[in-house]
Amino acid sequence: MNRHLLLSCLAHLAWLGTTAFAQENWPRFRGANAMSVAADDPRLPDRWSQTENVLWKTPVPGLGWSSPVIWGDRVFLTSVASDAADENEAPRAGLYLGEGRRGIPKGKHHWVTYCFDINTGKLRWKHEAHQGAPPVGRHPKSTYASETPATDGERLYVLFGDLGMWCYDLDGKVLWDHRIDPKKTMADYGAAGSPVVHGEQVIIVYDNHESSFIASLDTKTGKERWRTPRDEKSTWATPFVWQHEQRTEIVVNGKNRIRSYDLSGKVLWEVGGKMSNLIIPSPFAAHDMVYVTSGYFADPVRPVYAIKAGASGDISLDLDAEETSNDSVQWYQRKAGPYNTSPIVYQGRYYTLLDRGMMTCHDAKTGEEIYGRVRFPRGATFTSSPWAYNDKVFCLDEQGLTHVLDATKKSFSILHSNDLDEFCMASPSVAQGKLFIRTESQLYCIGKKGRAQN
Repeated sequence: MNRHLLLSCLAHLAWLGTTAFAQENWPRFRGANAMSVAADDPRLPDRWSQTENVLWKTPVPGLGWSSPVIWGDRVFLTSVASDAADENEAPRAGLYLGEGRRGIPKGKHHWVTYCFDINTGKLRWKHEAHQGAPPVGRHPKSTYASETPATDGERLYVLFGDLGMWCYDLDGKVLWDHRIDPKKTMADYGAAGSPVVHGEQVIIVYDNHESSFIASLDTKTGKERWRTPRDEKSTWATPFVWQHEQRTEIVVNGKNRIRSYDLSGKVLWEVGGKMSNLIIPSPFAAHDMVYVTSGYFADPVRPVYAIKAGASGDISLDLDAEETSNDSVQWYQRKAGPYNTSPIVYQGRYYTLLDRGMMTCHDAKTGEEIYGRVRFPRGATFTSSPWAYNDKVFCLDEQGLTHVLDATKKSFSILHSNDLDEFCMASPSVAQGKLFIRTESQLYCIGKKGRAQN
């Protein structure tokens, strides 16, 4: 082998090793970076259909909008199935405007965790954590398995929000469970925020209409390490563990105040002011800032905050004076927040996908608008959050159509669309050169066929 070829091979192996390390696993909702931006990888596809580039697909019984979680050769997913046929059980696309299901669905329900083989899609194990009548109602568009599990590579933490958490080893053995007393939530919509893991703590937030809290459970025993009450009503965002040069903190969205907690549950800083009435998007960090937003479409204020690392105390803006920044808030937008989806920062741009079929783009560091509301093709509505890799931003609409955007341009540019032709609300996951998309009835594993995947 000549020297040039040897160096080329070594460089390629090093790149593969770096890529595999960077995107080997997908341990929580929206991935390790909490914003669904994956490492570039030539194995990842930008074209697919129900058959094209499908490495495997497997049916998933019941209903669930949790995302797949990947660790090593295992893919974990949750679902809840009912024994009773109920024509109102299946969710539908679009806005409900406060209408829909009221009360508790009929029939015995089964809360189940599945583990699939990442290479074949075959079932490795499943475990039914609970069965019986649901303890509370739910939003007509949601499910009782909307919380995405989390893993630290040793244990799997499965939260069914109004029931409790179950902890498994990766082979499916139950290690502990921690029950939650169900509480009344807004319009009986139920819970939806996912757990996050840091060190020996697994963090949960349960904002409801009776006694909201953030709590830490011990990863080995499930015992509560601490619990901090929250002056909040029902919210549905996932907390974010933010590690930066100054410290590690837990950032939690809220209707009354955005708050950050230290690892013992004490408040580090908080932002008050006019927030959206429904808090669903989850925080994430980039450029040494944490981005927090909310934006129920009918609210006059749908804020976005970009908050600098190292803040302390009350860092609220003077909104009456139309203040848009201060020593701790890098930038603020009054009407840029999404309703259900969580934004992403990719290649220096802050992308917001709006439920009613529009996209906006801002400079992630300054908040300056790159382009305003641009509409997708007619009929597109969104609940799942966007994701990105290989110079592209992907937006999966509720009808199962993924719109592929060119991220190298400063204008809104759809390259093409990929159709799975089934209702979709779960945010996809990416690992090991594979894309995982959950539809209403199936789990798809998508990758470029003909290219080695391992």
